[in-house]
Amino acid sequence: MEVLKSPVATSERRSVFMSTIEPIYKGRVVDVRLERATLPNGVTVTLEVVRHPGAAAVVALDDQDQVVLVHQYRHAAGGFIWEIPAGKLDPDESPEQCARRELREETGFDLDELTRLGTIFTAPGFCDEQIHLFLARGLTPAAQQLDHDEVLRVERVRFRDALAMIRSGAIQDAKSIAGLFHAAARLGII
Repeated sequence: MEVLKSPVATSERRSVFMSTIEPIYKGRVVDVRLERATLPNGVTVTLEVVRHPGAAAVVALDDQDQVVLVHQYRHAAGGFIWEIPAGKLDPDESPEQCARRELREETGFDLDELTRLGTIFTAPGFCDEQIHLFLARGLTPAAQQLDHDEVLRVERVRFRDALAMIRSGAIQDAKSIAGLFHAAARLGII
């Protein structure tokens, strides 16, 4: 089977010429703006673009092959959803550092081993956010340190049951689906 590489992953991204940038909103998480760009085919367009610093997400697996999930309240999603632990990169923070920090803050676990699984774009039609996916093993209890706006509970679920939660629709979060399937492939489960 031939493995196809993404143009982005292999640095073959075609550059575009941006002639103007009009800021619309700059918040603590995203920067929304209109960008006038000349595409590789020569067409000039105005695009609504969301700029995001990126994030890390962790498939944390304990010694009993249970994955650590969070059932977290997400206002934009209309309630609680199942997710793998994740969070936004802080300035000057590596994806690995972010993964370790978010796992501890959200779940109260430290890790001994961190393996990079891949990187995904969340919504490349209008947003540049990339989420770096990791597999964590060798979990040890630590102090949970939730942010003031995090409302969640932590659950450990058998890995195969987490995959079944995707198939049943119980897990709908894209980063969690991608992370769990990447981890399943790495572990030889699928």
